[in-house]
Amino acid sequence: MGSFYIKSSALIGLEASIVRVETDISPGLPKFTIVGLPDAAVSESRERVRAAIKNSGFSFPRTRVTINLAPASIKKQGPAYDLAIALGILCANGTIKHRQALKDIIIIGELSLTGDIKSTNGTLLSSILAKKQNISSLMVSKECAEEASLVSGVNV
Repeated sequence: MGSFYIKSSALIGLEASIVRVETDISPGLPKFTIVGLPDAAVSESRERVRAAIKNSGFSFPRTRVTINLAPASIKKQGPAYDLAIALGILCANGTIKHRQALKDIIIIGELSLTGDIKSTNGTLLSSILAKKQNISSLMVSKECAEEASLVSGVNV
């Protein structure tokens, strides 16, 4: 049990902005909550993430899981936070051991119920954001890798 954060990005018009996907796993009755001005698609990611983690051979924490998408002042839309949420949970519960490596990466991707990473909108804008913020890498689906690699200096 513990806390961890991963970077993702939100689309605001024709630009992207950093979103910290903060994960806290603490004792208590099992509950999975997402806060930080999520829309319906982000709120639905609870079910996609839970199924993707289980169907990928990992166990989902049977405790209180809280995800905060910060800053709360930016509306979070779409399923692009699924992958960052899932990885945050796996890092916070200790399943992923080399978690520091994930702190300097922007992570975007929708998850299928089987755990496959699906393409999302905003890959190019997120890659541009990574370069502007001196973030070395961007993690996306295979389908989005070519688009993301159009920005030189960002590892995809």
